[in-house]
Parts: sequence; structure tokens; C-alpha cells
Amino acid sequence: MGTQSPGSFKVHWGMMTRLILSILLVLELAGCGYTTGSLLPPQYRKIAIQPFKNKISYVSENVRSLYVPALETNVRTAVIDRFLFDGHLHIADPDKADLVLQGDLISLDQDSLRIDVNQNVQEYRIHVTISMSLTDTATGKILWTEPSFAGEATYFTTGSQAQTQSQALDAALTDLATRVVERTVESW
Repeated sequence: MGTQSPGSFKVHWGMMTRLILSILLVLELAGCGYTTGSLLPPQYRKIAIQPFKNKISYVSENVRSLYVPALETNVRTAVIDRFLFDGHLHIADPDKADLVLQGDLISLDQDSLRIDVNQNVQEYRIHVTISMSLTDTATGKILWTEPSFAGEATYFTTGSQAQTQSQALDAALTDLATRVVERTVESW
């Protein structure tokens, strides 16, 4: 085994660098199929979000739904905020919009997930469920409907990860709104 001169190492290093850069260039040009762009047809640029109607039955004998005042308003606000954050569709009045999203709040439920030895609940899952439809304002055609569309969050009642029910509800609304925007923007 002989020793290599310092110049030969530079030649090999230069060749390796060019090879690596060539591979990276090919990979970048080939892409991986993922895009953050919208799949919306070009005629859809503005959306109106109608106020949600609260259809939760709070007096049903077999259902014990949680009651949160103005929850339907909070759902709409979360959806509008998420569309603003996403940026693919601009919020507009119904008479100036290309699309109209309307829906009903159909349930707010909370399930126990973890109970300690004293039967105290340590973890809950909260679900917010809506039904919704998206309409093309130019044609009046309903583009899609979702009869049961949910957002959820889990939360602990004790320990370092403890949250209030209100904090968990905010997280569930954010999850729901994210899913609504994804359904609207990506499902074409």
C-alpha cells in the first residue's frame, strides 16, 4: 500500500462532490409527487362560510351532550381562521364568492379514555362533529357533502400534560377546521 499524494485526494473528493450534487439535482428534478399547492380548479378563488346551525339535541333522553354556549359560532370562526391561514381560498361574502360552505353542528361528545384505580378519569377524548356541503355559486351545484365530519382532541386532567376542557375543545376545533380546509382544497 502506497501513500497517496495530497492532490489525488482532492481529485477523488471533487469527483464525489460532483456525483453527490448530480444525484441531488436528479432527485430534485424528479420530485417525489408531494405538493403544497392547491388542487382547486382555477375558477374557484373565493369562498363564503355560512353560519353553522346548532342541531345538537340537548334534551334527548339517551344522549348526554356537552353544552358550550355559541359553539356553532366558534366552529365557523375556526374554519374561517384556517382558510385564512391556508391562503388557497379568500374569504368573501356569499354574493361575491365562487364557493359557499354551509353546515350544521351535529354533536359534541366527550369519552373517557383512562381511569385511575379510584375511578377518576385521567384522560378524555373530545369530538366535534358537523355535517356540511360545498356549493358552486355560479351553477348552484352541490360539489360535495359530508354528513358526519369530525375533529377531535385528547386531554389529560392531571399531571404535567393536564389541560382544561376548554383548551381541549379549542384543539378539537382547530383539528376540525384543518380537516374542513383539506377536504375543500385538496379533494379535487
